[in-house]
Parts: sequence; structure tokens; C-alpha cells
Amino acid sequence: MAKFSLEQAAAVAAIQQVINEWGDELDQNSGLKIAEAKVLTDDVQYFVGGEWRESLAATAQFYQDRWDRLTAAGGAPVMRHLHSNYRIKFAADDHAAITFQLLFFAKVGEPPFVGYCDPLAVADVRMECRRDETGDWKISRFDSGQIFQRG
Repeated sequence: MAKFSLEQAAAVAAIQQVINEWGDELDQNSGLKIAEAKVLTDDVQYFVGGEWRESLAATAQFYQDRWDRLTAAGGAPVMRHLHSNYRIKFAADDHAAITFQLLFFAKVGEPPFVGYCDPLAVADVRMECRRDETGDWKISRFDSGQIFQRG
């Protein structure tokens, strides 16, 4: 059973919010404004596209390169990231480890989509968040493993 102090309970809400803002950035802007979203630390460790990115700049470059590649191939998909089952553990007052499930939909075209669109993937996500000197929580590490994947 989870038991949090009042300060930790407030931190849980802030951590969930920053993760939701991260997902919203990916959904609304395909990650193209990830640096401006202020949801990642400058030294973020970010596993995406089969390899680790070791900074905010490298992560932002991945999303730009992916956008360029997808649009050249016929269009970047509309995406939606749905998060559930958050589990948050505090390693320190300003550092938390988070796990949750991610249900990911993506389809090329113009919404609303009519007809069947199954999820692209279901993933177990592992994140870490740190609170910075201004008191804001940011994602400092992102990793995930896909459990189910559309063929």
C-alpha cells in the first residue's frame, strides 16, 4: 500500500502532470517542440528509436529527424499516448522513479478516423523525474519496452 507525506502527494500530482504534458507534446506536435515544452531535463537520458539519446538536444534532434523521414515517406501519423497505472517511488525528496503503462495509437491521415484503428503498441514505461532548483519536476530518464505491437 502506498503511503505518502503531504509533500510527496503534491509531488505525485506534479510528476503525473509533467508526464501528461510530455505525452501531449508528442500528440500535438510530434515531439517537434519537446525542448520548448520544458518537460525534460537538459541532461535527459532518453531511449527512443532503438538507441539512447543523452541530452535534450539529442532527443529534440531525434524527433526532428523522424518528422523529416516520415513526411518524406508520405506523412507523419496522428498520435495519441494514453497513460495508466502510475506507480511512483521516491529515491530522494527531489528524485522519483515512475512506472506506468502506455497505450499508443498512430495513424496517417486526417482525423477523425472512421473505422478500425487498433493500438500501435502497449508498452511498460520506466521514467525518472527530478525536481530542479525552481521546484519544477522534469523527466530525467525515459525507457520503455513494448509488450504488444501491431504487426
